[in-house]
Amino acid sequence: MSAFNAQSIQWDADLIEKYNVQGPRYTSYPTAAQFHDISAAVASEHYHRQAASEAPLSLYVHIPFCRHLCYYCGCNKVAAKSRSRGDEYLAWLEREMALMSHNFGQRPITQLHLGGGTPTFLTVDQMRQLLDRLSIYFDWNPAHFPGEYSIELDPRETSADMLELLHQRGFNRLSFGIQDFNHQTQVAIHRIQPKSVVEPLVQQARHLAFESISFDLIYGLPYQTVNRFDATLDEVLELAPDRISLYNYAHLPDRFVAQRRISSDSLPAADEKLRILQHCIITLQKAGYVYIGMDHFAKRDDRLVSALADGSLQRNFQGYSTQAETDMLALGVSGISQVQGAFIQNHSQLDPFYAALKQGTLPVQRGYFLTRDDQMRRDIINQLACQGQIDLGAVAKRFGLDANQDFKREWQQLLELEQDGLVRLKQHHITVTALGRLLLRPILMVFDAYLSTDNRQRYSRVM
Repeated sequence: MSAFNAQSIQWDADLIEKYNVQGPRYTSYPTAAQFHDISAAVASEHYHRQAASEAPLSLYVHIPFCRHLCYYCGCNKVAAKSRSRGDEYLAWLEREMALMSHNFGQRPITQLHLGGGTPTFLTVDQMRQLLDRLSIYFDWNPAHFPGEYSIELDPRETSADMLELLHQRGFNRLSFGIQDFNHQTQVAIHRIQPKSVVEPLVQQARHLAFESISFDLIYGLPYQTVNRFDATLDEVLELAPDRISLYNYAHLPDRFVAQRRISSDSLPAADEKLRILQHCIITLQKAGYVYIGMDHFAKRDDRLVSALADGSLQRNFQGYSTQAETDMLALGVSGISQVQGAFIQNHSQLDPFYAALKQGTLPVQRGYFLTRDDQMRRDIINQLACQGQIDLGAVAKRFGLDANQDFKREWQQLLELEQDGLVRLKQHHITVTALGRLLLRPILMVFDAYLSTDNRQRYSRVM
């Protein structure tokens, strides 16, 4: 069962200042920082060993193209004006499907997510072709296997016909990239999409009876203030999405070239940024949204909330999920598969991705095979992130360890967190408090064996 519930989270400015450090989001453990070069042969051999399994799969498909370059974005994307780029990409993607289907084609798909870039860069006909191919090479049949079938949508590039097609083909969850409705902010980040563009799409999605509509928002963008973002929240709440993801903008122009087009002087100061976050949390909770954890909110009748309460909540590369833990297969440039103790990532650039497929090999670039210690720490981090409690004694016994000796370093750090009210400790049992839920990432970082002061610079701050 979960220690988390629908209670309001607590805000403590002093503790937030103390623990607002840089660290991972833990959609995986170990994080991608530990990945190293591996060969397609090594990946193929690992996948072949899974061929006999009939366990369900989660499938992710990455469409890297965007017609408009959003300056804030840190995703793997390719700016492209011509839709013909989609035809070329889908042709090579089919080759990857054919290679992967040898080992995974018989396993039912119970979770599918299309991300990017923006999948709606594709035309309706191209999207239909993609979905047809997925049905040919994989056991994807939403009518037979109820699950989560979702897609990220750019409202500027999404048509009524696209929504109709997605609904017909079994998609039940839509995620709209909103970020902010303020016009000055939209101009500064090169993403102009007023509420008048989004609202008709949301209305049609409601009419088609999609199960869930999610909005992505970002705080810390140019020209944002509490009052200005409050106006965005008003418009968001009028549209009443089922889920809201509220992300912290990490300004890292040295890593992401497009962010150099955003003036640092236009960004809200650190204290104003935190006030925006605090106001968002208060406003969303008053509006009836439940804090799921690490940026995610949902209405009380949403399946995420029931999964949070009954302890079945999961976490993967797409964030929180209601699906039971499954192997995740990723298709497309930069996609990361997570299959039985291994992370395997495709080439992040199109040319080597295409070149590998032309040679008839998997387009693999990097990966990581988990050690027994990694598996233990992954289980601890996931359980704390999703259930808010764990018995380290039980974990130690399962892995043949001594909780007193083998978690001695971690327990000393947890004692400080307990003094600050982020966790409660009893014997070997850890429970995250209401205050600790907002500062969950620093709690999880206690169990990260790879985290050092030096490599934290690659991550965003907790808030």
